[in-house]
Amino acid sequence: MSRPAHHGLQPLLNAMTVDVEDYFQVSAFEPYISREQWEQWPCRVERNTQRILDLFAARGVKATFFTLGWVAERHPALIKRIVSEGHELASHGYEHVRVTRQSAAEFRADITRTKALLEDLGGVAVQGYRAASYSIGAGNLWALAELEQAGYRYSSSIYPIRHDLYGMPEAPRFAFHPENAPTLLEVPVTTVAVLGKTLPCGGGGWFRLWPYALSRWALRRVNQQDRQPGLFYFHPWEIDPEQPRPPGLNAKTRVRHYLNLGRMERRLAALLRDFHWERMDRVFLPQAEVP
Repeated sequence: MSRPAHHGLQPLLNAMTVDVEDYFQVSAFEPYISREQWEQWPCRVERNTQRILDLFAARGVKATFFTLGWVAERHPALIKRIVSEGHELASHGYEHVRVTRQSAAEFRADITRTKALLEDLGGVAVQGYRAASYSIGAGNLWALAELEQAGYRYSSSIYPIRHDLYGMPEAPRFAFHPENAPTLLEVPVTTVAVLGKTLPCGGGGWFRLWPYALSRWALRRVNQQDRQPGLFYFHPWEIDPEQPRPPGLNAKTRVRHYLNLGRMERRLAALLRDFHWERMDRVFLPQAEVP
C-alpha cells in the first residue's frame, strides 16, 4: 500500500494545526444548515482565529492553518496576518465538501481553485491539504494522486481509526508515501497504540472528552516510545463556548460539538507549554523544500 517516510535525528517536534472553518460549516451540521444559509449565520471564525494567533504569539508557536477558501475570500486580512506572523498557510478545500461526495473532476476543480485563491491572498506557495472531515480513505485513495498532480507536497486527510463518520483503520499510523502518489506525503492524524488497539490522540472532540493528563500521556508515548512527531488539530470554534446554537440538533451532535468548549482554551495553553510545536512543513517535509 505504501512505503514509510523516514525521519532523521533532528530534535523531535510536533506539528500544530488549525482547521480554519466556522461553527456553522462543520459536517455534523449539514442536515441543519445548508450552504445556502451560511450567510445568514453570524461569522465568528475571524475573531476566534485572531485569538488563536494571539495565543500562539504569546507562546512563540508556529503552526499550519488549513483554511477554507470560503473563509479566506471573506477575511483576506486574516490570511495576511497568518502569513506575516510566520505560520504556514494550507488548504482545507473551498467550502468543506467531503471528498466522499465529490467526483474526481469536482475534487480536482476544488483543490486547484482553493490553492490558487490562497496563494493569491497570502503571497506564498500552498503545499499542504486537509480534506473536510478526514474524508479520504480506502474508497477514494485516487484523491491523493489528484493532490500530487495539482502540485501539493503533502496531505493530512486520513485518520487511521474506526469511526462512524470517517477513518481508515488499516492505514499506517505515521507519515507515508502512497503508492499511487509517490511524491506526495500523507500525514495521518496522530494515534496511540494501547493493548493492540489504535486510539485517537491528535485533537478534536477527543481532546475535549479525555482528561488533559490522558492526552498528554498519549502524545508523550508517541514521542518517546514510537519516536515519531505528533500531529494535533483543532478548530477556531472550539475555543468559543458562546457561539450560536442551531435549533433541532440531535443528542449525539450536541455532545460532540459542544462538549467542554469552556475548557478548551486552558487545555490548549497547557498543550503548548508541555510540548514543542512547529508548522507541518517544517516537521515533515525535507528542509530544502521549506521556506
